[in-house]
Amino acid sequence: MMKNNLIILLVFCGLFSAKAQTLDDFFIQTDAFLKAHVAKGKVDYKAVKENSETLTSILTIANKVSVTKADAKNYQAFWINAYNLSVIKGIVDNYPIASPLDKSGFFDKTTYSLAGKKVTLNTIENELLRANFKDARFHFVLVCGAIGCPPLIAEAYMPKTLEAQLEQQTKLALNGDYFIKVNDKKETVAGSEIMKWYNEDFVQNGMTEIQFINKYRTNKIPENYKLTYFTYNWKLNK
Repeated sequence: MMKNNLIILLVFCGLFSAKAQTLDDFFIQTDAFLKAHVAKGKVDYKAVKENSETLTSILTIANKVSVTKADAKNYQAFWINAYNLSVIKGIVDNYPIASPLDKSGFFDKTTYSLAGKKVTLNTIENELLRANFKDARFHFVLVCGAIGCPPLIAEAYMPKTLEAQLEQQTKLALNGDYFIKVNDKKETVAGSEIMKWYNEDFVQNGMTEIQFINKYRTNKIPENYKLTYFTYNWKLNK
């Protein structure tokens, strides 16, 4: 009996180690891929399409990954990277393309095999991330392939650095002029339509949109300023 238990334990440990190694491989290869193909928020889709084997290989690894919500940092980092890579995959599969919206069903019909399941981009964002973790900062790291999105960084989101990366990307967006535009003369602030589409994420716990912005902004915006939204730019981020 003791021998059988030992065998079972060794098999379990071996499976656990293999899964951990697969996840590590995914992060390492994703990091190398993004460093090679992303610069200043722009993606070299042409180069990715010409050598698509690397991306295909990473997504094959991604389908073998096992992550659980209980292991929040691994789970979140995996699905953020998986989302961004799947966007790139969806674009290069249809490249040349002027906008992700040029492909019908880009976000809600096209499926990707990830972590052993078939998912759309909307599934990843809304069901796997937003529904499980009430964190508005996801909107600053999930990149939909358009100029209106926050810029894609040239590195992978890693479990150990995820919190710092989420903070950094949120602060960059809310202190820059591509996500919000402040007009002190008119006492207005125009925000990305992301803040309109996902309004509930930015007004949690009784917080107003401007209070959320000020939480990460160096130069605070007076709370009496009127909030509007500017039109989202769906042009490809290339």
